[in-house]
Amino acid sequence: MRDLLPELGRWYAAGSPFALVTVVGVSRSAPRRPGAAMAVGPGGRALGSVSGGCVEGAAYELAQETLTTGEAGLETFGYSAEDAFAAGLTCGGEVTLLVRRVSPAKDPAFGTLLASVAAGHPVTLATVATGPAPLGATLAVRSRTSGDQRPTGERTAGEPPLVTGTLGSAALDAAVTTDVTAALTADVTANACGGLAQGATALRHYGPHGERPEGASADAVGVFLHSFAPPPRMLVFGAIDYAAAVARIGGFLGYRVTVCDARPVFATPERFPADVEVVVAWPHRYLRDTATDDRTVVCVLTHDPKFDVPLLVEALRRPAAYIGAMGSRRTHDDRTGLLREAGLGGGELARLRSPLGLDLGARTPEEVAVSVAAEIVALRWGGSGTPLTATTGAIHPPHPPDGTAAYAPSP
Repeated sequence: MRDLLPELGRWYAAGSPFALVTVVGVSRSAPRRPGAAMAVGPGGRALGSVSGGCVEGAAYELAQETLTTGEAGLETFGYSAEDAFAAGLTCGGEVTLLVRRVSPAKDPAFGTLLASVAAGHPVTLATVATGPAPLGATLAVRSRTSGDQRPTGERTAGEPPLVTGTLGSAALDAAVTTDVTAALTADVTANACGGLAQGATALRHYGPHGERPEGASADAVGVFLHSFAPPPRMLVFGAIDYAAAVARIGGFLGYRVTVCDARPVFATPERFPADVEVVVAWPHRYLRDTATDDRTVVCVLTHDPKFDVPLLVEALRRPAAYIGAMGSRRTHDDRTGLLREAGLGGGELARLRSPLGLDLGARTPEEVAVSVAAEIVALRWGGSGTPLTATTGAIHPPHPPDGTAAYAPSP
C-alpha cells in the first residue's frame, strides 16, 4: 500500500472519502501478500491491486458499494472451477479482502499513518477484520521519537507511544498497543528482521476483553496489523555507469538509494536519478559512519582494491541483507586473498556475493542491473533463480505465518 499513500494523502487532505480494499489473508498460490491494497476514490478512480488481475473487478464493485453505504465488509475469493467468468483466483489460491470507507472524520488513524510514513517513522495500523468488534475500526500506533514536538526538557525514553483511533473498546486498544509497542521495541533493540518494526503484517486474535487466546476462537476478534517501516536502504559504491542503472532499479524496487564515491568528478547528482542521494567520500569511511540493518543492500561496484578491500572489511562485519561485489572471477580470487589478509574469516567471506548478480548473460549496464536485482529478489524470497519452466509446484510459495519474507519492504 505504500505506493498508494501519496495519492491517498491528497484525497484525505481534501476531505474526499475513498474505499480501501486490503488483503488480510491468503492461502496457497495467491499472487499478492497480506497488506496489498486497492483504493477507489473520487470519480471512481482506482489505484493499486489486490490479486494481480484475478478479482480486481469484484473488488472494485465492493469498493463502490462501501463508498455508497459506508459499511465495511469482508469477502473471500477462491478458485472458480464451475464458472470461468466468476470472480475467483484461477491460480488456485484464496484471498480474503477487507473493504472499508476512509475519511478524516471517520478514520483519524489513517491521518497518523500518512504523517508517520511521510516523516519516516515506523507506524502500525491495526484494523478489526473479524469477530465481535466494529468491522473496519482502526488504531494507529507509533513510538515516540526525539523529533516529536514536546516542551523543552521532556524525555522520550519510556514514554507511551502515540496512539490514534480506537478498535471499539479500551481493553482491546490497550492489548493491541502493548503488542505493537513490544514488537517495535524488540525489533529495534535486537535489529531483528521481519518483525513489526521492519514492516511486517499479521492477523492476530484477541478475546472480547483484550485477552490473547490460543488461536482463533469463536468469540475472538481478528485484528490485522499492517506495519510500515522506513524504506530499506541500498548503498551503491562506485559512481560508474553500472551504478546509475543499479540505482534506478533499486528505487523501482522500493529502496532508498545512496551512491558513494571518493571521486568528485564522477559522484555528481546529474548522473543519477533525482531521488538518489549522491555522496563524495571514501567508501569505507562513509559506511563506517552509516547505520545498516538486516534489510540493507550493499553493492560494491568500485572494482579497485584500494576501495574494495577496506569497504568490504567494514561491510562484512555489520548487519546487511545482501553484500555483492563486481568483478571477474580472477578479481574475486585476488580480492578474497586480500580480505583474508585483512583478517576476515570464512563465515564473514561466505556472506559475500561475488561476482554479484545472476547468470543472465547480461552485457549492458541496464542488463547487469537486472541481474543484480534478480539476485537480491531471489535472496529476499528464497527463490532459486531457475526458470519456472524447469520447476514444479506452486509458483507463489506459501507466505510465512506473519506475512513477511526475509527482508521485504512494506507492501
